[in-house]
Amino acid sequence: MAERIVVIGAVAAGPRAACRAKRLNPQAEVIMIDKDDLISYGGCGIPYYVSGDIPDEKELRLTAFKMLRDEKFFENAKGVHTLTKTLATKIDREKKLVHVKYLDSGKEDTIAYDKLVLATGASPFLLPIPGRDLDGVFAISNLHTAIEIKERISKGLVEKVAIIGAGAIGLEMAEAFRDLWGLEVTVLEYFGQPLPRLLDPPMARIVAEHLKEKGVKLVLNARTKEIEGKDGKATAVITEDGRYECDLVIMATGVRPNSQLAKEAGLCVSPLTGGIVVNERLQTSDPNIYAGGDCIEITHLISGKKMVISSGALANRHGRIIGTNLAGGTETFRGATGAFVMKCFDLAVASCGLSYEVAKLEGFDAFYALHNQTERAHYYPGAGLIFVEIVADRRDRRVLGFQAVGPMTDGAMARVNSIAKLLEFKPRLEDTSYMELAYAPPFNAALDPLNVVSMVANNIADGLFKPIEFDEVIKRLREEDPNTIFLDVRSEKEAKPLMEKYPGRWIWIVYDQVRHNIAKIPRDKEIIIVCNSSMRAYEAARVLYAAGFDKVYVPLGGMNFVRRWGWEL
Repeated sequence: MAERIVVIGAVAAGPRAACRAKRLNPQAEVIMIDKDDLISYGGCGIPYYVSGDIPDEKELRLTAFKMLRDEKFFENAKGVHTLTKTLATKIDREKKLVHVKYLDSGKEDTIAYDKLVLATGASPFLLPIPGRDLDGVFAISNLHTAIEIKERISKGLVEKVAIIGAGAIGLEMAEAFRDLWGLEVTVLEYFGQPLPRLLDPPMARIVAEHLKEKGVKLVLNARTKEIEGKDGKATAVITEDGRYECDLVIMATGVRPNSQLAKEAGLCVSPLTGGIVVNERLQTSDPNIYAGGDCIEITHLISGKKMVISSGALANRHGRIIGTNLAGGTETFRGATGAFVMKCFDLAVASCGLSYEVAKLEGFDAFYALHNQTERAHYYPGAGLIFVEIVADRRDRRVLGFQAVGPMTDGAMARVNSIAKLLEFKPRLEDTSYMELAYAPPFNAALDPLNVVSMVANNIADGLFKPIEFDEVIKRLREEDPNTIFLDVRSEKEAKPLMEKYPGRWIWIVYDQVRHNIAKIPRDKEIIIVCNSSMRAYEAARVLYAAGFDKVYVPLGGMNFVRRWGWEL
């Protein structure tokens, strides 16, 4: 008798597992069930459907060759029998039965299995605050929600939107509402920066300023208390410090694994992450049941800690591994480094591994370096600046993470992708400093930003210069610290406004004349050397160290960072 494989969940991991298993074991009977009637869609494309970049929701459900992924498609093309609007209510592991309820008729039934796959995904976390059940309050949970939101906007029912949470989904939705529809958008973030834990403050400030430039009101350190309503409809979000009127509220406050079905079946579920516990073959504590996608916990390959991560890319890889192993294979999934990329208006934002702040929390002796340069050869037309950060451990110079914010090209993603897999093998800064990367002027510089920021980090670790953060630079300027002199090695045109604003404290010696004007630099002061990327400042610092100066500092990242933060010196 043919083996029967039942798959619960038909969005990402589930279809991939079902189809792979059927291809490798054509004799198997494969049944896929889902409580929804819209299946196998690109959930990560929802913000771009709302924005209008994707005009029809069906585009998210089409294959690359324009076939609609519905029940008939899986039956005819894949040989997978699919039951939609079918809710799995219970798993009887002893009898190997899945109890289901057909949502249209209310009828209940059981489906026997030999092997079972749980691809139950995750659900949005809704803040436990008054008003969250009001009409007009949404979480981006599925395609139905996206369709309803877009219909409200197209009918002119929405003018002001409040988004709670400045993570990836929150910012993508902010762009969707602002860019095409021109709505008034306020983003309320609990932490002191957008994209917390994904980016460190120097990179996040660039994103925050860009949002401001695009007309998005970003409120940081916002403590949301309730959603105010009238006649059953949301009218405002109330925080500890303000009231923000709106017609639509989006809760983008993270997701939680849908692991209750597994827990009730007696499978091992992590009390810490809430994810289903699996081994490297993606088997649960019951070897006849596999699980993958957003509902499982996985290993972070840098920290070694367990985590849950919502990622369509990972879910698809999980599905293929599960499908292979259902057919007798031995493929494994070791974990992830958290590779991430998003579009934020005109920016590409990407990261992998640990941020500096998270690395410190995880017990690493972490430090970081910043750098900016054109992402193509500086002489190539249209080359824009890319800003990068690398995080490493002082003890052994192991690279822990990498971040990039740049123009809306593939540059930021390419750099992150080139290092994301490498992180698994514990590279050192010397590895990334001299890492071979393809080069041509239309794509990058002879020394890629990834190479250069690694070299900067090595210089810090070698003690070749003393870094200082711009927060400290600003503090010394504002406090009129009499013991600090600012040496600007840029052009006279760039330095002149600051020389006029801070007479006697901000001095100018162009970069190539520093070694010939040592006598003009006071030896009894602390010297902060400034340029646009800190590269010229570093070289000037080396000249001063050689001349016997000791208290000479170079701001991390350079003035280009300050400009992109919208800060005024």
